Order: sequence, then C-alpha cells, then structure tokens
Amino acid sequence: MSNPEVKRVLVSVTDKTGVADFARALVDEFGAEIISTGGTARALKEAGVPVTPIDDVTQFPEMMDGRVKTLHPRVHGGLLAKRGNPDHMAQAAEHGIQMIDMVVVNLYAFEKTVASGADFDTCIENIDIGGPSMLRSAAKNFESVTVVTDPASYDAILDEMRANGGATTRETRARLALAVYQTTAAYDAAISAWMAGQLDGDAAEKFPARKSVRLTKAQDLRYGENPHQTAAFYRRDDYAGAEHSLAHAHQHQGKEMSYNNYLDVDAAWSAVREYENPACVIVKHLTPCGVCENDDLVEAYQRAHACDPVSAYGGVMAFNRPVSDDVVTAIFENKQFVECIIAPEFSQAALDMYAAKKNARLLSTGGVNPAGGEVEYRAVEGGVLCQDADAVHEDPAEFTVPTKRKPTEAEMDELMFAWKACKSVKSNAILIAKDHASVGAGGGQPNRVNSARIAVEQAGEKAQGAVAASDAFFPFRDGFDTLAQAGVTAVIQPGGSIRDEEVIAAADEQGVAMVFTGHRHFRH
Repeated sequence: MSNPEVKRVLVSVTDKTGVADFARALVDEFGAEIISTGGTARALKEAGVPVTPIDDVTQFPEMMDGRVKTLHPRVHGGLLAKRGNPDHMAQAAEHGIQMIDMVVVNLYAFEKTVASGADFDTCIENIDIGGPSMLRSAAKNFESVTVVTDPASYDAILDEMRANGGATTRETRARLALAVYQTTAAYDAAISAWMAGQLDGDAAEKFPARKSVRLTKAQDLRYGENPHQTAAFYRRDDYAGAEHSLAHAHQHQGKEMSYNNYLDVDAAWSAVREYENPACVIVKHLTPCGVCENDDLVEAYQRAHACDPVSAYGGVMAFNRPVSDDVVTAIFENKQFVECIIAPEFSQAALDMYAAKKNARLLSTGGVNPAGGEVEYRAVEGGVLCQDADAVHEDPAEFTVPTKRKPTEAEMDELMFAWKACKSVKSNAILIAKDHASVGAGGGQPNRVNSARIAVEQAGEKAQGAVAASDAFFPFRDGFDTLAQAGVTAVIQPGGSIRDEEVIAAADEQGVAMVFTGHRHFRH
C-alpha cells in the first residue's frame, strides 16, 4: 500500500504549543481540512486557521459538559476503516463516514491536576476519555493514519510530508503509533495509581495484585556497569519525593553521569539523609568508606576522609548541608580526586573553585527529603522485588541492655551514630565509630566475623575506646570477641540470635556494654 496523503486532520489538544502554526501549514501547503473540538477549535479560529467543528462531522452536538463529543462512528469509523478493504469503504460510504488521515491529540493534564492539589471531583473531570480513544484507534490503523501526540514532532512531520508529496512514511507512522501506546499506558497507570490512593481497603494497598511503575527516560548513558553494556537512566513519574531527589538533581558541571556514578551517588545520598546534624558520607563502589556527623561541615568532611583516605580517592561524596568554599578548600588540601559531589546547594564561591576541575560532577538537589518512606524496586531475572524503604522509628528508650554494664550517656550517643551509619554498609555489616565518625567498617562478607576483622584492621588503634554497630545479630561470639579484644567498649545490635546468651556472657566477661535494638538493618 502506498503512503496516503494527509487530507483530513482531526486536532484536539491540551498542550497548544505550536498547534496553530502546524495546522496552518497543513492547510496552506497541503490543502488539508482541519476538524477540531472545543477550546482547540477556538484557538485555531482565533489564529486564522479555517476549522470544521466536530459537530458538523458527527451531526451531533457536544454534550454533557464536553464529556461526549468525539465518541462517534463518524470519528472512529474514519480512523479505523482499512483503506484497502472494499467492505470497510463500502460501509463507510453507506453511513456517510469520511476518512481521517491524521490525528493530532494530546491528553488532559491529569497528573498536573493531581499535583496541583485539586479536589477529587476536579481530578475525575481531568481523566481524558475521548483523547485516548482517538489515539488508540488511529494507532491501530497506522497503515493509513498518522497519529501525533508530541508538539516537538510537528516540524519533522511537516518536513517529511514536504519530501513525500504530502504523505508520511510507514516507518514514521509505525513509530508514532508506538509512542501512542507508550503514552496511553503511562496515562492509565497514573490514573490507577491515583485512584488506588483515594480508596480504602484492598485497592489502596501498597502492593496490589497489579502494579505499574511509570518511567520517563532522562538520558542515554555512555554504557552500563561495563563498557560492553548499554544503559539508560529513567526518572520515576510517580515518585512523591521528586523535588529533592537524585533523579531531579541539577548538575552544575562535569561529564555526564555514568551508570556507576548514579549507583554510588544514590548510596551516598541515601546514607547522608539519615542525619539531622551536618554530615558527610564518602562512598566507593557502593560502600561507605567514611561517615561523619559534626556541627562543622568542614570537620565532618575531614574526619570522614580520614577514616579511609585511600578508598576515598576517586569516590563520591554527599553532604546534607550546602557546600561552601571552605569545604572545597579542605577537599583540595587533601588532594582528593572526587567523581561526584551531591549536596542541597553549592555556594557560588564553591562552584567557582571547582570550575577548573571540569571532570568533577557537582549535583544540587535544592533540599533534603526525609530518609525512607518510599517503595524500593530491585530486578531479578523475570521479576521485580518491591519493599518499603528501610525506615523505622527507633527510640533509644525502647532499646534493651542485657549486659551487666550499661552504656554511658556518651557511649549511647555514639552508638546511635554508629547504628545509623551501619545501615548503609553492605551486610554482613560491622562499623566502628568514634566521636561521631566511622573509623573502620567491614561489610559484604559471607560471615560476620570476617567483617569484624576487616573493621578492626581498618580502625587500628582508633578502635580503643570506640563503639561498634552490627546490622544483624551475632550468630556466634567470635565476631563480638574480635571487637572487644580490639578495645571497643560498647556494641549495638538487633539481638534475636539463639546464641544471644552466649554473646551477652562474652560481653559481661570483658566488661563491654551491649544494646539490643530489636530491628535488623540488612543491606544486600
């Protein structure tokens, strides 16, 4: 079948960007008839574009406040009829149905309406019915009908028509049809997600029987984890904390973010958000190599860096406070190469200082979302795991202390820092802390005693008088003994092992205070 010329066009858009110029070109250059509805028809008439009202086509008035206007056989017959099928064309002629060669439609701005805080009834009225119906009809019959949803494509479509005698190519029509189904799928997912949130009972469950995740591509990446893997970065359209999220952060300078950059920055940003006081987290290969909380952000950085300067080189950093030129000066004094820094803001002086280091990526979020509160997704072969983020209210007053020696007030304060910091280390996680800074960490090991050994080795003499956190219980006393023998004076852990009594006895033998939280913080 040859490419059909575009002679009859139905235009009904919410986003009127460029539509008058597009319609005028269709009329002036190709002699097309423009059919239109409601506000779009008015806008085109005001722009001097000749318009046939939809009522003239359907011989039926728009009614019910515009709810019913395009749901008519003379619209959908003109879209769905197979041009090469004699029976279709005979039936169309019998019922006075003329063919429609192009549909230019974009949908009611439902998501913007919801985001504006509109009431329930207003949101319902902004669920588009006719628009998706026309789009789907046109897309199904893309062999004959060109369907346009994005104003950004107007110029390219006109150029193609100019090059093809007023017709579009099959390749373009098929690509535009695919865009329709992607658009309507995302639109329906947005409505279903909103509706679920409005209802009580099963429909409002966080993990319903069917769940859609809506994504919009932000950029193609140079490659994935390794150069032979292709990759792209998508933003979640349904993320409630988008405003201050990594996905919506502003990049001030530096090369494009890579796949691994995003993973590392996310790990650092998630970790630093745990703290109410100024804090710095340095991450390398998804593992925190330095964490510090301090009233002085410069001090927080310096002590986070001091935990493991070797690993910190070439890592990423996160701050939960605006980064000033004083912080940048400290980074430069350490001669630390940094892949990325993420923070709520950067002072202009800080940006100016980093301008010469063109490869360093600086990202600002404009603020800090509270830790947790969202659903996390992780892919496995053929499926997706969903869970609540690891955020739980933990009141030290509700913790238990099973050992004879109780932690001092200062130790308890230090243990709470260590407990938060330990959450961001891969399981089995052991973290040693002193003066609200990590001094040693071991994680990602098949057994907990090896994690303890790594943490102690890294901490060295700093383990003397320090505290430690374990993300899960000690299955045997050996991991605890490793910490106690290195000089750790207090340990925080969930408890719950069948050998808890053995570990408690070990703590009592060595005069170490132990706190049970009742909550585990695995990070696989």
